[in-house]
Amino acid sequence: MIKPKENRFFYRFWIKESGLSGMLILLFIMHFIVIPLFGSRASFMVILNLFWMLLLLAGIYSLAKNKQQAIRISILPFLFIVCQWISMFNKGTFILVADFVLTIATLCLLIVFVLIKVFEAGPVTTYKIIGSVVVYMLLANLWCIAYLFLFEQIEGSFQLTPSQFKINSDQANFMYFSYVTITSTGFGEIVPLHPVVRSLVQIEAFTGVLFPVILIGRLVSDANFFQNKE
Repeated sequence: MIKPKENRFFYRFWIKESGLSGMLILLFIMHFIVIPLFGSRASFMVILNLFWMLLLLAGIYSLAKNKQQAIRISILPFLFIVCQWISMFNKGTFILVADFVLTIATLCLLIVFVLIKVFEAGPVTTYKIIGSVVVYMLLANLWCIAYLFLFEQIEGSFQLTPSQFKINSDQANFMYFSYVTITSTGFGEIVPLHPVVRSLVQIEAFTGVLFPVILIGRLVSDANFFQNKE
């Protein structure tokens, strides 16, 4: 494993388990404050994405077995950053699809690295349980990106209730819809109409039901086991 630079801001999230609680706080701010209030500002969202890419790169260099492996894995977030920059000036179909694929792939990579921290050797701690919640929120973010892409590319794929608030944005709408879906709440302001979209909604709802039971429930059970053992 590469020796991380402990004095660097982004590395601190990966060096210790307590960094998982920092990620949780950042996700709460991003999903429930920043996106609802500033989701319509494209440049602001690009900066936000770059922040998470720097965090991911720190995770890659902290958890990779060697420098060569870290460099190979870093190609993905690097391509994502390049594609994000190009998409600001070129809105062609190829760039949009490439940006979507790279965004999904990069977010999946971030989820994998958080799971690596969650399943590190040793007793199950509160921080590891927090890490599983971080993964749950990242999954909601993943589906939000998929919904937003399909909404923009397939006309009539969703039916949205009009909002009287100008601050509202499509990014905020689908982040809200993703959380409503993954928690199986289903208020009905946003209705999926296209068959592909409905399939994605079903998969997210299914994942949202099983994830807390299988992963978070297992971690809590293991944490109680280690406490009783002590």
